[in-house]
Amino acid sequence: MQLTPVLRMLGSTLALLFLLVVLGTVVPRPVTAPAEAAVQGETQILLLANPIHTDIALPVDDEVRAAFADIIPAGLPVDMPGVEYLIIGWGGRSFYIETPTWGDIRPLPVLKALTVDRSVLHVSVAGQIDQDHPSVRVLTISKDGRSRMIEAIRASFVRDAGVPVPIPGAAYGLDDAFFEAHGAFNAFVGCNTWTASMLRVAGLRTGWWTPLPQLLDLSIDLHHSS
Repeated sequence: MQLTPVLRMLGSTLALLFLLVVLGTVVPRPVTAPAEAAVQGETQILLLANPIHTDIALPVDDEVRAAFADIIPAGLPVDMPGVEYLIIGWGGRSFYIETPTWGDIRPLPVLKALTVDRSVLHVSVAGQIDQDHPSVRVLTISKDGRSRMIEAIRASFVRDAGVPVPIPGAAYGLDDAFFEAHGAFNAFVGCNTWTASMLRVAGLRTGWWTPLPQLLDLSIDLHHSS
């Protein structure tokens, strides 16, 4: 009998969470679709996803090289021949840095990811990306929208004397680096909500709250007409 109130509370919590997930996906943000002038032209970016995380892949051109030239001293060769994409994601410091693969999952980073942690930006460079891969989604945005997104991403970096602050020794390999980022990470405001906010800056609509890649992807299907 003592478990009945606990089970009732658990059931109510789960029902509320389910309702928030549904509304967060179905309700668009912004409510009114943004208008982009046709003369601005169009360009494409990539949305990369795994079961719990999303990244934005920007095709590298002169604008991207100029905007992110200040991360080159951290060992990221944005200007190197053969680099076709700059890949950027935001996340919790402990889990993001300490979990390069699923086999590296440990309790403390998971606990921090489910509560509150400092945030970081993970930046990597890549060559050709298979756009037909199931984890890759091609998104079409205006050129002005991409410029706004680039500025918003740049504003996410913590800077020292105007330069992004790298985290010493934090990397998965030779083609990536971690940087200090603005904002606190938690289970409700996480990597996928940051990605969604960058997409909205670029002129796309997403769901109001999309904490998982699958929900973000579904919300784009619902609210973005390409």
